[in-house]
Amino acid sequence: MPSLRRRSSGFTLVELAVVVVIIGVLAAFAVPRFLSSVERSKAAEAFNYLATVHAGMERYHARQGQYAATLGALDVELSQTEYFTVGAVAVPATEANLQTGWELTLTRTGSSAGYGAYTVVFNHDGFDAANSTISAEISPLQTGS
Repeated sequence: MPSLRRRSSGFTLVELAVVVVIIGVLAAFAVPRFLSSVERSKAAEAFNYLATVHAGMERYHARQGQYAATLGALDVELSQTEYFTVGAVAVPATEANLQTGWELTLTRTGSSAGYGAYTVVFNHDGFDAANSTISAEISPLQTGS
């Protein structure tokens, strides 16, 4: 008499649990890297904006003998920033007036993937790392990862 044993197909609970654990471990490593990569691309908006301002300021200084007091005086078309608020052009604490220097700060608005609010500061010398609060982990200037 043949045995009436049912053949079961599919996965056991242990096999499914192992797969879930493996996916969880992979996600634990991948998600933070993905979030920092996304935030780095958003931070690039500030660096591109400020690099455009820097070039415009240098041309303005060459023509006028001083830096522009407002961004509207520059010969560049600046697009609206999506992830940052733009501050006002200021004279740095190390300079006497707009003839010798300028400074502009962009502040990150909205959610920033756990990095909190941060600022990117440019002045007449370029990126001002000492006065910026952007993390080196998400700065587009960092080439290593």
